[in-house]
Amino acid sequence: MNEATRVTLSKVPEVTLGFWLIKILATTLGETGGDTVSMTMNLGYLIGTAIFLSILVVLVVIQIAAKKFHPFLYWSTIVASTTVGTTMADFADRSLGIGYLGGSSILFVSLMAVLAIWHWSQGSVSVDTVSTPKVEAFYWAAITVSQTLGTALGDWVADSGLAMRAGLCCSARPWRSWRPPISGPTCRGCCCSGRRLS
Repeated sequence: MNEATRVTLSKVPEVTLGFWLIKILATTLGETGGDTVSMTMNLGYLIGTAIFLSILVVLVVIQIAAKKFHPFLYWSTIVASTTVGTTMADFADRSLGIGYLGGSSILFVSLMAVLAIWHWSQGSVSVDTVSTPKVEAFYWAAITVSQTLGTALGDWVADSGLAMRAGLCCSARPWRSWRPPISGPTCRGCCCSGRRLS
């Protein structure tokens, strides 16, 4: 297949700087939406996951049925995957009682399994090959599991204080609850000039 045909058939955007900027914004929107429904609206992680997983499934079916790349549909599906990723990660980490290590481990194994089956089935896991319904199903499964894993790992780092120990900014409000031991480290982040965390 020549390059022009591949670009025409592909239903995912080229991975450029613009892609990553939009992806960051979409991920932020998804994280905020997931937390809003499950935490702010107090519906819980299980109900939030059910709501957003339903939306994701509908969007993935529409995305796979589409004959060509539609930017609004694609990015709506990405936002849906980040939103369900947020609620699923929180459900696994917090509601199932398996903690961050357990949730992250299950999600990592799940992602490796999706990628291994995709590669075994198609001979490649390249986004350049996302032009058939089967490959696109693998693509969306990998995207959703990786979004969920990213959320679980991010929450683990944030809640464990690892970010503070790594010297990240300590004046942000979410980090205020972390208290180092009396003989512990001082923050070397840019915002607090070596002050002890308090």
